[in-house]
Amino acid sequence: MRRFLLIAFPYAWLLALFLIPFAIVLKISLSDVALARPPYMPQFSWDEGIGAFIRELDFENFVFLTTDSLYWKAYLSSLQIALISTVLTLFVGYPIAYGMARAPEAWRPTLMMLVILPFWTSFLIRVYAWRGILSQEGYLNQVLLWLGVIHEPLTILNTNIAVYIGVVYTYLPFMILPIYAALEKLDASLIEAAEDLGCSRASAFWLVTIPLSRPGIVAGCFLVFIPTLGEFVIPSLLGGSGTLMIGKVLWEEFFNNRDWPVASAVAIILLLILVVPIVLFQKNQQRQAEADT
Repeated sequence: MRRFLLIAFPYAWLLALFLIPFAIVLKISLSDVALARPPYMPQFSWDEGIGAFIRELDFENFVFLTTDSLYWKAYLSSLQIALISTVLTLFVGYPIAYGMARAPEAWRPTLMMLVILPFWTSFLIRVYAWRGILSQEGYLNQVLLWLGVIHEPLTILNTNIAVYIGVVYTYLPFMILPIYAALEKLDASLIEAAEDLGCSRASAFWLVTIPLSRPGIVAGCFLVFIPTLGEFVIPSLLGGSGTLMIGKVLWEEFFNNRDWPVASAVAIILLLILVVPIVLFQKNQQRQAEADT
């Protein structure tokens, strides 16, 4: 009985917080928009029965997504921005994680606190603060003008570059922490052995450190890529109207156009796209667990 309760609790959690909401969104995606509350039909009626209710559902909204180029362009743009942002975050995060792992042990808790310190402030406030830094009258342009690097203010805000900066800044801890966890467990004697066998410090880093930290790299890349793909706040505040991401399209359909069925169909497709990296992430975690045992 005790074992049954232990197993039942996570499945009940999954059922209540994922499967039932997913079924509701899927049902709305198969409905038609209507001038009513809620703004879709059909509505289930015990008098008509579940058979009549199901017969009124169709895939019209999913077909509509294939006919309008806005949606697939938004999906492709989101994939591109998520991939580039993940690579940039990896290049920034790995040296920081490596430095933390090689720092004296007494310093590591302080360095760890500095990494997670931004989470003590609201996500929205942190992203909005970047508008003051990246605008033409912002601090970044003022510093560059004062240093003489540029002669006129750069246009960074409301471009994809601002989105990349915002994503890298926001999701950097998600990249640093798993890589740091992998590097901290790395046995330093392996690097010494590689150097004793003739490897230079750079080749020992490339042939020993990088492969052994690969589980952390993979975990960090997935933890950055998956939320970035559906990101809405950062492209809206920093990217402006020229940045096309599926999170913005979803918001427009849901709140401005009040077309809940199409918005739900967009969300279902986004979820299906995310299933691929999630499954790959789970397989990687499983392989890592088997390797550790």
